[in-house]
Amino acid sequence: MHRADHHPSRRAFLDVTGAMVAAGLTAGCTSDSARPGRPAPVAAATPTPVAATGRHQAGITLPQPAQPHLLAVVADLDATAHAGPLLAELGSAIRTLTAGTDPRLLGLPPGDLTVTVGVGPRLVRAAGASLPGAADLPRFSRERVAPRARGGDLLIQICAGDALLLPVVGAALLAQAGDRLHERWRQSARRGTNVPLGNGLTASRNPLGFLDGIVGPHTTAEQQRDLWLAGPPAVAGGTLAVLRRMELDLPRFAALSVAQQEAVFGRRRASGVPLSGGPVASGPDLGAKTPDGRYLVPVDAHVRRANPAVVGAGLMLRRSYSIDEPAPGLLFLSFQNDLRAFTATLTHMDASDALLRFTTTTASATFLILPGFDRQHPLGSALFG
Repeated sequence: MHRADHHPSRRAFLDVTGAMVAAGLTAGCTSDSARPGRPAPVAAATPTPVAATGRHQAGITLPQPAQPHLLAVVADLDATAHAGPLLAELGSAIRTLTAGTDPRLLGLPPGDLTVTVGVGPRLVRAAGASLPGAADLPRFSRERVAPRARGGDLLIQICAGDALLLPVVGAALLAQAGDRLHERWRQSARRGTNVPLGNGLTASRNPLGFLDGIVGPHTTAEQQRDLWLAGPPAVAGGTLAVLRRMELDLPRFAALSVAQQEAVFGRRRASGVPLSGGPVASGPDLGAKTPDGRYLVPVDAHVRRANPAVVGAGLMLRRSYSIDEPAPGLLFLSFQNDLRAFTATLTHMDASDALLRFTTTTASATFLILPGFDRQHPLGSALFG
């Protein structure tokens, strides 16, 4: 991961990527498992390919569950470049990369690779000031964000089951863009093991040890209501993304007792069950009290302060990824069809959410995730055609 105030050359990045791939191939040839007398390794299950084309871009609701590895690249469009042709080229490259026919994959199988592209508020406003996604993300408390780590014109989200694919695909797409894109910052991240919640739903643990993303627009009806944009036609089928990188005060949180940690979240750490009881996938009973009149879910618990019914906002499709650099923490992503779902929630949390005492945001941006595309309808053509 490159720090926000450091702008690496694309040549250096390509050189490092090539060295990584070469090292990986060499190591594979000399592993103990390949020596005579050793049992043959069990082949891992081949990930199911994910179609790059369709009404919605891949990498949001498909695949399910989400892949464990992610690379987010945030960049600016050069002042002399036009968004439409660049997006069309990126879309074409995404199709060949995910299909496994692009030589820039260096022979790596794409597996469940997805690439999701979004455009920032500046580009959206150029297409229409009243369009969804034209508003910048406001500033909040507990932020320490360098100028280059706030905002941006383009988001490239690359996800895969194979972490080796991420830098290779990132290099291919940045090479496709050439000097038309100037990278701001990037972040590699990973998700924890998926835990079944019932009814076909899963959630992974965040770096604080708790199940994350339990509540969200999971059904088709919920996604039509709270996730996908219905219009105007130029953005229909897209959604709005919020990207936030946070440092976590892990030592201070780990010093709490398990009961204190659970009071911060409002759920049991091991199972994810609300402190008010009930199934893990259910919402907490915020009115439930102990015999002596205390709320079972504390008044400053995260599940109370971020509860959509309490906030009065729609559901967000939320994902948290663990990161090691530039400091231990998480990369938070949310997808929603109304930015207020995020801004109203975080404003409500800012007042007294116990979880925020352990976080410092170091990067922040919002993007319009473009509608899906195909050969006849290039990526971004409805907005910038």
